[in-house]
Amino acid sequence: MFTLAHLSDPHLAPLPTPRWSELIGKRVTGYMNWQKKRRFIHEAATLAAIVADIKAQTPDHVAVTGDIANIGLAAEFPRGRDWLEGLGSAQDVTLVPGNHDIYVREAAVFAARQWGTYMSDDERTGGFPFVRRRDNVALIGLSTGVPTAPFLATGWLGAKQLAELAATLNKLSTENVFRVVLIHHPPATEAAQHKRLLDAHVFKRVIAAHGADLLLHGHDHLQMINWLDGPKGTRVPAIGVPSASAAPGSDTDTAAYNLYRIDGTRGAWQCEVISRGVASSGEVVQQKRFMLIG
Repeated sequence: MFTLAHLSDPHLAPLPTPRWSELIGKRVTGYMNWQKKRRFIHEAATLAAIVADIKAQTPDHVAVTGDIANIGLAAEFPRGRDWLEGLGSAQDVTLVPGNHDIYVREAAVFAARQWGTYMSDDERTGGFPFVRRRDNVALIGLSTGVPTAPFLATGWLGAKQLAELAATLNKLSTENVFRVVLIHHPPATEAAQHKRLLDAHVFKRVIAAHGADLLLHGHDHLQMINWLDGPKGTRVPAIGVPSASAAPGSDTDTAAYNLYRIDGTRGAWQCEVISRGVASSGEVVQQKRFMLIG
């Protein structure tokens, strides 16, 4: 049995103090939003409790589906690297970036420099999609993070990444591996248009044609599950988790993460989901447990 932990959207707090020269373009509105609202939602202590509980559960691997950063300040990326290293080594933790990680154009360079070993394949060749194999699990990492205009939080995969994803899923379908797709933006959501994955319709066609066993995402800061069409009448679960730093009492779901216990073989997989989250007392407790597959 292989146990995979999934957390998302840690939005590391507190936000580093920006230089005035950094507060141009989209960062201005992002900084104002942080000061007015987001700094009251994302708590370092809440995130620390989630991370401590993950370590206590001793998963075989941890997946992080983006948004370590907040407004793409240069200082956020070494802090993010330190947090990732505290979570685990690049061998044991896989990251895909979110829209806040690629908040402005130069942020992509910062992310690759500081976090590259966590978001590349086992040969460290870089680029998306990448594939990491851990026992009988194949982790397929995608990037939906692109710089956008102020007040937009949309994502985009693009034709090249989607074509390579199709080829990757098709190749892995012949192997004895449980295919887990990691993506930041959910392909199915009730969020407003300015927060959505803009080419989700193409992505869903790729999944319908080539399949996957599980899709994990963040972005909406909610506990959510949707079922995507797969090949030959099958369905693929797409599961999101809340922000891992969302304090109790905030206007989104309180911080939580999921554990996936994966067992079996191709054509006969079993996957149990265990959701653990922060209670009103501040303690991390089991909230839900169910069989997803099998």
